[in-house]
Amino acid sequence: MFFGARMYPRKTDLARQALQSHAAPLAMRERQALILCDGRRSVAELGALLGTEAAVQIERLCAAGYLLITATPAALEPKPLPEPAQPPAPPPAPTPAPVPAPAPAATSRRSIVAAKLYVIGMLELQRHESAVTHRLHLQASQDPDATVAHILAAVHCLQGTTSLSFTQRVCERLAEVLPEPYLPALEQLDLQALPVAT
Repeated sequence: MFFGARMYPRKTDLARQALQSHAAPLAMRERQALILCDGRRSVAELGALLGTEAAVQIERLCAAGYLLITATPAALEPKPLPEPAQPPAPPPAPTPAPVPAPAPAATSRRSIVAAKLYVIGMLELQRHESAVTHRLHLQASQDPDATVAHILAAVHCLQGTTSLSFTQRVCERLAEVLPEPYLPALEQLDLQALPVAT
């Protein structure tokens, strides 16, 4: 199968289930690719984010049923026509003014921004050239999915340039601050996959 640079991969329902599942047979880079394939990025744009093997990964994920390819980005697809206007409903009978509910207390400190700033701080402690590159990519990232993909790539970098215990502490902190939909991708990181620096 050949993908043009201006084709737009998007996740299927199977992909969404796989990202939520701990048992899905996906490698870390495949999960990163699925997170970024939102139907708005072209194959060329994904190649800039994922590297030279992006087209091969996308083709493999399409063959496995995780991605669909479209010729137009999701944001540009024609929207369905609005339903015909209904006649206005009669005004409701007056009701007593509702009692305002108390503001809900903040129950979570999870945010992509907090995770991004934490990883940037960890990368600033490193002198390795690859850590500098990952930090610059992460600082420039604005899109939430792309930011999480850069965070995972940065952790992958730390595996090879720091100790295993340091990388584990970074992952534990990220598990506390990343929004819950992204936790399965973090939990799929194999901290034994790369040799660590001594």
